[in-house]
Amino acid sequence: MEGLEAPHRGVSLSAQLVSSLRAHIAAGRWPVGTRIPPESVLVQELQVSRNTLREALRALVHLGLLEARAGDGTYVRASSELESVLVRRAASARSEDVFELRAILEEYAAGLAAVRRTTDDLAELRRLLGCAEEAGRTGDMETIAAVDGEFHRALVRASGNEILAEVYEYLGSALTSALGALTWNAEAAAEHDRLHGQLVDAIEAGDETGARCMAASVVQATRHTAATARREAAE
Repeated sequence: MEGLEAPHRGVSLSAQLVSSLRAHIAAGRWPVGTRIPPESVLVQELQVSRNTLREALRALVHLGLLEARAGDGTYVRASSELESVLVRRAASARSEDVFELRAILEEYAAGLAAVRRTTDDLAELRRLLGCAEEAGRTGDMETIAAVDGEFHRALVRASGNEILAEVYEYLGSALTSALGALTWNAEAAAEHDRLHGQLVDAIEAGDETGARCMAASVVQATRHTAATARREAAE
């Protein structure tokens, strides 16, 4: 398995294995939300006993990086201990607090992006706009949701602030966990496409104030979509 090394024989094989698996997760080789390979595969690949493997996996579950689901295997919950802490904290927060946090981060990032964005940043944002529009035409709501997440991460990366982008990446799982997956429909998708397009236009024009305002409008639209979904679910 590429990038995943078997521990060296010696003292505390389990500790070595925890370190190796943690690095594997942090590098994104097992993305957040995916199921890790079954025990039988890992035991053979890593050349360790089942007991050693299970001890290491239990440690990673305790750290919040993995989540064991009865009858469904083990999934990656977070890419780092920091992300795990944020997920747990956001899960207990009011949804309004989470929206406010998202607004602060994305508005600030959008303003910076209007000043600092590169040609490649702009091309990536335009590419994602095209992907969202195509998914909207075909009614592929699953792709729309995935592209929406990619768009917001690309927006923050375009700020040129690596630490902000890293924190936002960690917060992504926390925001999703706290708010739940948005229930997309054609109307909501079209509105988000329109707002995203105007946001990218402002960034391309170097309009810092306009970009911040459009980012705020996007968050407000997301808040409305989430509220509508909750209301319909309660009816």
